[in-house]
Amino acid sequence: MIKLSGEALMGEQGSGISPDMIKYVAEEVRSVFDLGVQIGIVVGGGNIFRGIAASSFEMDRAVADQMGMLATVINSIALQDALEKKGVQTRVQTAISMHETAEPYIRRKAIRHLEKGRTVIFAAGTGNPYFTTDTAAVLRSQEMHAEILFKATKVDGLYDSDPVHNKNAKFIKNISYIEVIERKLNVMDMTAISLAMDNQLPIMVFKLKTRGNLRKAICGEPVGTTINS
Repeated sequence: MIKLSGEALMGEQGSGISPDMIKYVAEEVRSVFDLGVQIGIVVGGGNIFRGIAASSFEMDRAVADQMGMLATVINSIALQDALEKKGVQTRVQTAISMHETAEPYIRRKAIRHLEKGRTVIFAAGTGNPYFTTDTAAVLRSQEMHAEILFKATKVDGLYDSDPVHNKNAKFIKNISYIEVIERKLNVMDMTAISLAMDNQLPIMVFKLKTRGNLRKAICGEPVGTTINS
């Protein structure tokens, strides 16, 4: 399972979807698809609308989160188009019913798509407010029996402090779930980390913009930071 942030799709733009970036992501996924690996993808929506940020401006949190879920659907459809142009058969399943746009999320159907060699993009998070797409990624990983969750980000892994503000920040190669929670490392929300810990789902955090990183990670090469027990 691959978790892509919405921000990853905007490239150097301030918002929206960068055509170059979404083409790049599709190429990276295609390189993994060629290995014969079953691929599920969960996409965020922060490049279009972020529910938590909107709720801080007195918008009702549930309403803001619903808008954020719709943003993830836009990103998922754009990614589907980019992947299919690269020859990767793709299905979008959404936790919010919108039959003319995407399939409704049905676990057994999603597993069947994967078995048939199709890449499945899971949109609209969990379908519930107050849960992030990070939590949705862990949840879908468990439902699809994924071996590992790859979180593709802007940074090359976890550090003990913010490397942007602290030049002496130390890179962390391996870390346990409980350490991430205790040290409040901002890699995923605590609900997602707790769910992964309860189900012993390994998480690997790596930099998306380094070409070939996704393929290296899936092939077991040491890329980024690994979070496990």
